[in-house]
Parts: sequence; C-alpha cells; structure tokens
Amino acid sequence: MDRLAGLIEEAAVTTSGVINPTPIVCSSTFSKAFGFEVYFKLENLQKTGSFKARGAYNKISKLRTGGRIKGVIAASSGNHAQGVAWAAALCKVRSVIVMPETAPIIKRVATRGYGAEVILHGSSFAEAFSRAEEVAKERGLSFVHAFDDELIMAGQGTIGLEIARDMPDLDIVIVPVGGGGLISGIATALKSKLPKVKVIGVQAKAYTSALDSVKKGRLVAGKSEPTIADGIAIKKIGKLPFKYIKKNVDRIVSVGEETIAEAVLKLLERKKLSVEGAGAVGLAALMEGKIKAGNSRKPKKVLVVLSGGNIDVTMLDRVIRLGLQKEGRIFKFTTVISDKPGALSALTSIIAELKSNILQMHHQRDAAYVPIGSTRLEVILEVEDRGHSARVVAALEAEGYEVGGE
Repeated sequence: MDRLAGLIEEAAVTTSGVINPTPIVCSSTFSKAFGFEVYFKLENLQKTGSFKARGAYNKISKLRTGGRIKGVIAASSGNHAQGVAWAAALCKVRSVIVMPETAPIIKRVATRGYGAEVILHGSSFAEAFSRAEEVAKERGLSFVHAFDDELIMAGQGTIGLEIARDMPDLDIVIVPVGGGGLISGIATALKSKLPKVKVIGVQAKAYTSALDSVKKGRLVAGKSEPTIADGIAIKKIGKLPFKYIKKNVDRIVSVGEETIAEAVLKLLERKKLSVEGAGAVGLAALMEGKIKAGNSRKPKKVLVVLSGGNIDVTMLDRVIRLGLQKEGRIFKFTTVISDKPGALSALTSIIAELKSNILQMHHQRDAAYVPIGSTRLEVILEVEDRGHSARVVAALEAEGYEVGGE
C-alpha cells in the first residue's frame, strides 16, 4: 500500500467519533443544467466550517500521543487557524496562531473563541509564517503546517475514504486546490479504493501554482493576485502534496473571479448552502465548461467537494453583487433628465411598469457636462436577466431618454 494511503487509513481510525462524516447530496437543478448527475460533498458543514479540522486533529492527536508537547503553533488567517485552535482545545494542548495584521476581525475572534492565543504580525501570510517559525523555536512549540505535512494530508484524505464508501460508482471528483494538502489526500484515498475515478483539481486564476507546477513538471510559484477565493490563495504549493498530485490527480484547471462569485450565489440561492469562494471553485469549473462529463450513453456521476463555508459578511456582500452582475441581474445605466418636479417620477414609472427594482440612484446637477436645468442620473437596477434590462432600455429610449451604459 502507498505510504500516504496507509496514513489515511490510520487517520480514519484516529478521527472516528470526533470528525463528522459529512453528507453527499445530489442536485437536480445542477444535474439538469449540466446534463450529468451532480453531487456535492458538504465539508462546509464540518466542525469549524471546513475540512481543515480533519488534518489538524489528526496531526495534533498524533503529536500528543507521541510524547509530551509544550503546545502547537500555526500561521494562518483563515480555516487552518480555526481547525488548529479547535483540535488543540479538544486534545487539551495549548495553541498559538500567528495571523497577518490584515486578517479579518471575524477570523481573529473565531480563532480566539476556540482558545488559541492570536499573534498579529506583518502584512502578508509570508511574514506571519516566518514569525510563527521564530515563535515555535523561542517557545519550543510544535509547528503545524497547513498542507506540507503527511499527517495533515492524511487527515484531509479521510474525505476520499468517505466518498469511496458512499458513492463507489462515481466517475469524476472535483476538488479545490490551494497548497495541495486537500487534493493530494483525497486523490490518494480515492485511487486506492476506486482507481478508475478521475480526480480534477481547481484553482482560481489569480493563484495557479499547482497548475503551473504540473505543466512544468517541477515546483514553481504561480502568480498571486487579489481573489475572493482567499482560502486557496497560496503562492506555492507544498513539496509533499506535489509528489502525490503528480501521481494521482488527472488534471488541474483554473477559473475566473466572476464565475466563482456566481457559483457562491447559485449555491446560496438554489441549494441554500453558505459556501466561501475557495469552496465553490469546483462548481465554477462546471459553469465555465472546464469539465465535460455528458458525452456518453450513460450520464456520468460528478461529485464536487465544497471545502468550506467560512465567508464573512462583508465578503459575502461583495461576492453576491459580483455574482448578480455576472448573471446580468444588476443593471447600471446613466441618463439625463429635466431638473423639474415630476421628471424623476416619469422615469421611475417606466421602470416600475417593467417590474424592475431600483437599488440605487445618484443625482449630479453640477457636473460641467450637464446642461443647465438638467440633472444626470446614475441608476442601479435589479432585473431578471440581460433580456429584462434590454427591455428597460428600449422602453426608456422610446420615451426619448438617452441611456448610457456603465
């Protein structure tokens, strides 16, 4: 048996009764949309809100049983922080988490809520990571890496065992890729049980280290740009995960920001599931047509791992708006109207007749390009789709309004 596959089997025993075996649900909505059976593995319902609890508990419990330890330390501003803090508390081990000073307040509060000491340092993950290594040496703490560790990978791999047990007739499994710990574990477990299953990884186009490394056949740092999939925003995947990705992962693809946002929105609206950007990239890959599975006599079964649901409110608002724009359900336009009583009412009446909802409206009377006696309007509407917004434009233009896009 493959070394990691053996560690995954051990991790399943270690985490039994502690980690929740998460449900797999079929989506008739997405199955109909894509032409094949679509299933979701709901790791967003896992303890601490993500798959990270699996690896963290497996690692820390092994450290504790291996001998006395002074405590554990990790660098993270997201799900790994909460997973380590939770697992350490459960194992009655002291935990320290180093976060960048830019870490969201909600993540700091949640991590402290699990009993961890939180140290804020630097403006980036790299700076926080370096400081965590220093503190580990200063205090004699055991470092818990987020992904470049076999015990972490093994813990995440228990997801693969659950999938193989619950759906042995699967054809394709789609997994988010950040540092590579999740997909290396899942792929290794699946290939040991269901060797014919295809495992496909998905990255955000803003961070493509895994994709670039596979293409070049060696570990490389990918580009790093702002992304709403912050949970997989890793500049360079781990050395250990890369070894197993090369061996067990069939393909890696990347997806754009707008599609990720649209996927988060669709999961919220259609499945009533709160999923963070990183957790929704698998669905985004299906939406972009990156994974084909319908060209056969027998419809294929495709499972998407929804890896986490820890999305803060401010990010959720941004993602929903971006998703609505991608779907054409938010329409922005400008026009100029007479600055007289009743002029605004006339315009809004046309909008109301077409059953569109005004979300925001801004007047500009003093702009140099606005004629005296007129006012420029910037309007944001909620519409059904792009066809609906086209009907609004046509109705306004029929009444003499000049409509500009924005």
